[in-house]
Amino acid sequence: MDRGEQGLLRTDPVPEEGEDVVATIGATETLSEEEQEELRRELAKVEEEIQTLSQVLAAKEKHLAEIKRKLGINSLQELKQNIAKGWQDVTATSAYKKTSETLSQAGQKASAAFSSVGSVITKKLEDVKNSPTFKSFEEKVENLKSKVGGTKPAGGDFGEVLNSTANASATAPESLPEQTQASP
Repeated sequence: MDRGEQGLLRTDPVPEEGEDVVATIGATETLSEEEQEELRRELAKVEEEIQTLSQVLAAKEKHLAEIKRKLGINSLQELKQNIAKGWQDVTATSAYKKTSETLSQAGQKASAAFSSVGSVITKKLEDVKNSPTFKSFEEKVENLKSKVGGTKPAGGDFGEVLNSTANASATAPESLPEQTQASP
């Protein structure tokens, strides 16, 4: 391994602030006094730059908060904007578009399937109504109706028979209370 690869694979701990950099250098690396002094100056310079950048960042954050306060932007509004932007970003992705298209196509197919099932059921009901068995049943109900309710003109359909039977049963209980009121 060359020296660059060895530095990338090294697992030595990073020195904390105030620790002596020379103490963490391995015994295989010997630095001259000049190299050590140069590293100390570079360390001090980097630490100073980090401190300066931290101060600049704090000032920028304070200025940002002041601008937001003047504009009336609060945390809740920022959260709403972030959510709206996030949703917009999600809807712009190709995966979302593909999923949306697939669901739309599936919905159209399901709608077409339900429509065809509805038309099949309607056709089947019409077939049942026109079948000889149903017509025979309808005639029997007509005969029963004429025997129970008296003679009425023939030719009514099954729906009329059911309606008249329902009306007859609905009027029967009403007539009973009238008779009980008249008897006392």
